Amino acid sequence: MPAPVALSPDLLLHVSQLLQVPMKGLVATIELLDEGSTVPFIARYRKEVTGNLDEVQIRNIEEKLLYFRELVARKETILASIAEQGKLTDDLKARINAALDKSDLEDLYLPYKPKRRTKAMIAREKGLEPLANYLWEQEPTSTPLDAFAATFVNPELGVATIDEALEGARHIVAETISDHADIRKLLRQTMLDEGVIVSRKTTDGVDEEQKFTMYYDYREPVKQIPSHRMLAIRRGETTGVLYFVIELEPQRSVELIKGKVHKQPGDWTPQLNLAIEDAWKRLLNTSITSEIRMELKQRADTDAIAVFRDNLQNLLLAPPVGQLAVLGLDPGIRTGCKIAVVDDTGKFLGHDVIYPFQPKNDVAGSERILKTLIAKYNVRAIAIGNGTASRETDSFVREFFKKEGLTSLFSVTVNESGASIYSASDIARQEFPDLDLTVRGAISIARRLQDPLAELVKLDPKSIGVGQYQHDVEQNHLGKSLEIVIESCVNRVGVDLNTASWALLRYVAGINERTALKIVEYRNENGRFRSRVQLNAVPGIGPKTFEQAAGFLRIRNGDQPLDMSAVHPESYPVVEQIAQTLGVPVTQLLEQPALLDKVDKAKLTAGVYTLNDILQELRKPGRDPRDKFVAPAFKENVKEIADVQVGMTLEGVVTNVTKFGAFVDIGVHQDGLVHISELSNRYIKEPSDVVKVGQIVQVHVLSADTKTKRIALSMKTKPEPGGTPKHHAKPAPAPKPQPSMDDKLAALADRWKRR
Repeated sequence: MPAPVALSPDLLLHVSQLLQVPMKGLVATIELLDEGSTVPFIARYRKEVTGNLDEVQIRNIEEKLLYFRELVARKETILASIAEQGKLTDDLKARINAALDKSDLEDLYLPYKPKRRTKAMIAREKGLEPLANYLWEQEPTSTPLDAFAATFVNPELGVATIDEALEGARHIVAETISDHADIRKLLRQTMLDEGVIVSRKTTDGVDEEQKFTMYYDYREPVKQIPSHRMLAIRRGETTGVLYFVIELEPQRSVELIKGKVHKQPGDWTPQLNLAIEDAWKRLLNTSITSEIRMELKQRADTDAIAVFRDNLQNLLLAPPVGQLAVLGLDPGIRTGCKIAVVDDTGKFLGHDVIYPFQPKNDVAGSERILKTLIAKYNVRAIAIGNGTASRETDSFVREFFKKEGLTSLFSVTVNESGASIYSASDIARQEFPDLDLTVRGAISIARRLQDPLAELVKLDPKSIGVGQYQHDVEQNHLGKSLEIVIESCVNRVGVDLNTASWALLRYVAGINERTALKIVEYRNENGRFRSRVQLNAVPGIGPKTFEQAAGFLRIRNGDQPLDMSAVHPESYPVVEQIAQTLGVPVTQLLEQPALLDKVDKAKLTAGVYTLNDILQELRKPGRDPRDKFVAPAFKENVKEIADVQVGMTLEGVVTNVTKFGAFVDIGVHQDGLVHISELSNRYIKEPSDVVKVGQIVQVHVLSADTKTKRIALSMKTKPEPGGTPKHHAKPAPAPKPQPSMDDKLAALADRWKRR
């Protein structure tokens, strides 16, 4: 493998200032990345080396490192190309080496870039370049322009008249203007600052669902248009309903070019003005407009991908219900409700189908099957998919609970987006080759309640339904960004080495898909892992992989008690040193974290950041960083959109956050929209400032249209007498001691009874 491209000290300083990170930390991070260390590992276990840079800062360094290495490599290619042409001057070389932006670099290369045959090339072949130079340089001579131009008339070369000679010279000047880096940069910035997006309906465009009506005759400044409107206009253009242009006052552009071209007046001035107008209309307008269109797309893509990343992160970090047996119900009316039961580790136990609705209406038989499965597998919760008939199924289950007196059980409606895609995927076929697709879907629903992260990593995140115009953005960029989010979430939570699927293990730092499959294969052949060290026996795992992955893998009830924690094996000697200074064994240290208050940090050899992380982890070894699970309470009498009335106050779950607002599931199969203007009584810049995916909120109904299936909601509230407005989003719970599983179940059952 070739050595990574080195960045010059000046470029490193630029990156340091750009990202506002210390030079020492920047250089150290680059060295770690070049050595093959992963971002989660560096952020968690190399704080002493980087100066405590967080994961976001390290990701930014990784991104900029790639960008500027590509820039450096491109500079070398361009310099070699221009030198080969014999046109590389010291000034040009200095400007190329000083370029910090890819667009600026390509502008500098444009005059030397191989082109298709142009009018300027033809004019040069006719010997008109000296005449063009005369116009461009604007140096007065004793010979009038017409007389000088007459010397270039040559019918054999295709120049029959003075006018033809001047026209050819203007073509050369126009191309020179078009290739001028400073002029292009000025026009590009002017179009960004002063340009206006204008969209209109196409003559033959068909917009059956009236999605683009607001854009049929729409104008908005380039610098102000938000990403979601830009993406909507682009989608309208792609579907043939709309077309859009970027308008810039033509004379404004021409005057800007004149300011860069004209040096002094003379007989060349009229010819230069003609060349300038030609350069703008024929060459620059289309070119600069295309560049701005691309920049707007990239800007909109970046914003949309950022929204998707935030939503996906919140969804993946949704609170798990924990380790308990769950019965998954995939609702259906005519085809029945598919059932799958999994144990507390997610292992599939059994399946069935019930038909409590029309046409069979077999309520008694359905209740009998549920009762049998609950007793047989010690089911503690029922997860119901939120698709068709979910509210009817939820009502049926709750009536069954009441009838049977099952007060210790609870039911929860689970977002089933993507479950059908999972059930037909290669991963599902590998897990359950002998099961029907419908059963696999019910298994996924049950597991999503147990641990959303462990189950959702099996899906292409684009199928989960938390994106904004996700199919319109650049797919490679989107895919890489979402992979980063999944990797970050998986390593933040940690992975149980003995229960994790290969689909989950592949996102652990240092582990790829092939290694993950090897781990599962080793586990199947040799039984559960007893220690992290045993991981070294898996084929394909060497010292580097072990170093990167070990701290994020958990082993419960193993030979080494620290293996259940986020303490890295390389730091076990530090923990033993802590135990020795306190005169207790490590096991007692884990059982009595209050002992850590007596630790004298000055006597320990670890760095400050590492030591603080170790002590924090020892106080709650193996803790789950996710919030406590709370189920939303949908209203009993609101099951369909027809039941939704203006003025109602309902509880719901945020399912998607976009730039223009948030979508909320209120239990009627159709999410309602809380527009950004209705999210809070105070001004907010971004919806993500007040809501996140998975959050339980209180909303008021503003409107509900059964025909269009659109529900408008509000989270605003009126000021209480003598008080200030209160926000309806439930605040994050304050940190509390981790309750036992029985405590969790009791709390969940109590909440269900109060619904």
